[in-house]
Amino acid sequence: MDTDVGALTIVFTEFYYWITVALMFLIHVGFTMYEVGTSRRKNLGHTLAKNLMLIPLITFGFFFFGWWAYWAFAEVPFGPFADAPWSLPWSYLMGPNFGGGGDADGEFWGHLNGVFFMAFVLFAWTTGSICSGALIERIRLGAWLVLITIFGGFIWLVGAAMGWAPNGWMVQLMGYHDAYAGGLVHAVSGGFALGVLIVLGPRIGRFGPNGEVRDIPPHNKWMVCTGILIIMTGFFGFMAACHAPFMPLGTEENPFFGATTIYGTPVTLSNMTMNYIMAMSSGMMAMYFCSKGDPFWVMSGCIGGVVSCASGMDAYHPLQCVGLAFAGCLFAYHMHHYVQSRFKIDDAVGAVAMHGYAGVFSVVAAGFLLWGYPAAAPTGDINPGWFGNNADGFAIINPLGQVIGAFIFFVVFGMLPGYIGAKILQSFGVLRVPREVELAGQDTPSLETVIRTSRSRRASSKPLSANTLKSNRHRIGKETELCRLV
Repeated sequence: MDTDVGALTIVFTEFYYWITVALMFLIHVGFTMYEVGTSRRKNLGHTLAKNLMLIPLITFGFFFFGWWAYWAFAEVPFGPFADAPWSLPWSYLMGPNFGGGGDADGEFWGHLNGVFFMAFVLFAWTTGSICSGALIERIRLGAWLVLITIFGGFIWLVGAAMGWAPNGWMVQLMGYHDAYAGGLVHAVSGGFALGVLIVLGPRIGRFGPNGEVRDIPPHNKWMVCTGILIIMTGFFGFMAACHAPFMPLGTEENPFFGATTIYGTPVTLSNMTMNYIMAMSSGMMAMYFCSKGDPFWVMSGCIGGVVSCASGMDAYHPLQCVGLAFAGCLFAYHMHHYVQSRFKIDDAVGAVAMHGYAGVFSVVAAGFLLWGYPAAAPTGDINPGWFGNNADGFAIINPLGQVIGAFIFFVVFGMLPGYIGAKILQSFGVLRVPREVELAGQDTPSLETVIRTSRSRRASSKPLSANTLKSNRHRIGKETELCRLV
């Protein structure tokens, strides 16, 4: 009987994560539609290429480096690199494993490794999709692929190891808690996008001569709306994948089984679902009021509301999610417009706001509302928490640990790598497309040839004819005007 129950547990858990992977694939479908709908028609092909090519590059980066990083860096720099043979590309546990077995939890992990690996791959795709939309219509495809391969396939996973693995030093020492990745997926991605945007600069025509903000509306609002609704459907899989579905809970005298967060703390799909819907609804209402009914921001409120509650949604009451989602969206919306007008940051889809700022809000809010809750279940040796322990000696969730954690993810693993990576690419002249390309559109196939010819002429001593100069002035003037309209 025990053997039968054990086999059913393995099969159920494997299938559980497989289903979450299928649902999470919809997130990338939705982000692609969202971003393409926001782009202007002259950049649609380039926008599609950005979203399509991040799939293989992040996947390969994750396979060769990222999966190992998540298991190896949990205790660094306060402990050694972990020995995780099942995470290495050449490990037999990365293969078929028909017979199960292995060094990591025996038969159970032999079947689970592949689907759990793929769930994290989809998390990694999400980090890339979040960043992608903010940078549309001006970044070179090659530069984007370099940045997102390094970030999505490696950098964010180092932070995830420290703050999401049950034995991560941020969890065990700081009491950091981020059940649904408000900081370690959303805030870190928003921070990375912001770092790149600082260097990349705004789109031509986004700001007027006096610094006034000019609106560049989406070319297809129904595609934006449909894309966001598909994202929110896929988020059910994202959040379910943050659970361990069948874990022993209770005591030896009164044992029972249930789902836990990735930290090993109890959770139910029922409460997660209620909190999710209430947060999404409240976020939409918040955006409706503060944007005066702007459909783009109302739709973005779906994401912002859920992200604003993500860190502590495993333990919140639905009414708490209503208040947090509303407040988080207001904070993110006003931060977006302040940064946009003050520093001339052109975030085309509000990704830094709805993911970055809302993610930071989520992490910090959990520190106050869940103050005193255990950050994680025990994972072997009990480490003394820096900012408080419960009666059993485990680190507790606390405001200071959450604030530090928010800074680590948004700035250290997010904004700084994005800024440094963009600066390096800019120094080689390969970050942003030429002005002529941006004006005409990145989908114009022959424009690079025109640019090279034009630059060659300017380098020569031959002056351009009056008719050519007149034609060029007319073309550039027309394109400058159309850049705001098309």
